[in-house]
Amino acid sequence: MLLTTLLKGVSRAFYLSLRLLPADLREPIGLAYLLARAADTIVDTPLIPPDRRLCHLRAFRARLAGESDAADISAELSAACVNPQERALLQALPDAFAMLESLNASDRELTRAVVLTLTRGMEIDLTVFPPAECGSVTALKTREQLDDYIYHIAGCVGEFWTEISMAHTPALGDWDAARMSALGVRFGSALQLTNILRDTPKDLRIGRCYLPHSELERVGLRPADLLDERNAARARPLLAWGIRTALTDFAAAERYIIAIPRRCLRLRLAALLPVIIGLATLALLARTDRWLNPAAPLKMPRRAVYAALIAALICGRSNRMLAFWIARLRRRVERARCSHA
Repeated sequence: MLLTTLLKGVSRAFYLSLRLLPADLREPIGLAYLLARAADTIVDTPLIPPDRRLCHLRAFRARLAGESDAADISAELSAACVNPQERALLQALPDAFAMLESLNASDRELTRAVVLTLTRGMEIDLTVFPPAECGSVTALKTREQLDDYIYHIAGCVGEFWTEISMAHTPALGDWDAARMSALGVRFGSALQLTNILRDTPKDLRIGRCYLPHSELERVGLRPADLLDERNAARARPLLAWGIRTALTDFAAAERYIIAIPRRCLRLRLAALLPVIIGLATLALLARTDRWLNPAAPLKMPRRAVYAALIAALICGRSNRMLAFWIARLRRRVERARCSHA
């Protein structure tokens, strides 16, 4: 139930990647995702004041570390949660924590550590940015602050994925753990920066601008200026910077995937699918003239996701075909970006 119906309800894209994974990796990785998704729901529950959400997040973290009872965490939050799938997730927290305790010691500690790191990143959303109802927008200050946020909210997942894959996959025995973890961090960073660019209009309207002041100032804009979609042309260099940065990290993601032995097809496919979706999303961002319009969300159509999955099954064992496919997707992003420069 937790890793099937419930997980599918809160993330269809990740659910597909989870189903592609080897069976012994599905439980710890799927559980890590569900716990992180529950923590994210705590942070973003609008009917509870930010200070109460922060208390709940810290209580969640204490329970994750085995320091308190989970019962008090889900009661108030699930009652205030509008989304039925997210409400079900919060109500299932006791079962999720029980599943965590049932993992073997190594998986349990890796899962606990990555979710603790993720929640430290989520705390930034409640302590740096203003409450949504204030009507003001605050930006991160520097690229270094953005990099730190992205590491805590996504880059650490690349480290976790690497460690737990190596622990369960004898074929990865000759991997350089430090090198692959570093590539994994950049892999996660590529996906998260893509999400930040895609979700900018929505995040701005709850007071959050993850694009740093240092980059905004280069184009003569303030965070609040991004609320006006008429500033999309002026903000275009900011979008172009984000796309270039993400593409650089997607190159590291490609190296990560190619390093997975071809005989580990399921592990390859699980890593490949989010890259394909991410690059397709970057292409949509590079082509759009409505980046700052909250009424025009950019999302890869579901049929295109399934088409990508079929293509991945066909070429997943070939390094040459994978490299060709990813390079073609990157060129598509670059062409779209340059044509709108």
